[in-house]
Amino acid sequence: MNLLARMAALLKGKPLPQDRRLRVANPARGTVLAWRLETAHTSATRNKGLLGRNGLEDGGGLWIVPCESVHTFFMRFAIDLVYLDRQKRVKKLRSNVGPWRISLCLTAHSVLELPAGTIHASGTRRGDRLEFSDAATGQIYTV
Repeated sequence: MNLLARMAALLKGKPLPQDRRLRVANPARGTVLAWRLETAHTSATRNKGLLGRNGLEDGGGLWIVPCESVHTFFMRFAIDLVYLDRQKRVKKLRSNVGPWRISLCLTAHSVLELPAGTIHASGTRRGDRLEFSDAATGQIYTV
């Protein structure tokens, strides 16, 4: 995707391409949840999610858009889940969700899958508004 198409996607509020890494911060708490966040915004990438991986690296994660529910069937590790509305406000939090579980939030628009312990370490709470930016350039990603 060329630079012009990337800028248009940012302005329209569309998720960035899969190959672009994002940084997600919680300005209310002064913390960063991930600085190597991948996006899953196609049917294929949303369906695959984190399946087939052995874990998430420090600072890693996956932002699934749109998404109201996730399962951890066949996963090999626990994750934290942060459900967000369209304004990127935290609707629901689930910590240390192990394999073979289901979680949902019908009022969510997207979900962050993060390494277990991230929610606690970042101090993220329900109602906090998260800020997404391009990890390479620092440009803020807005709705």
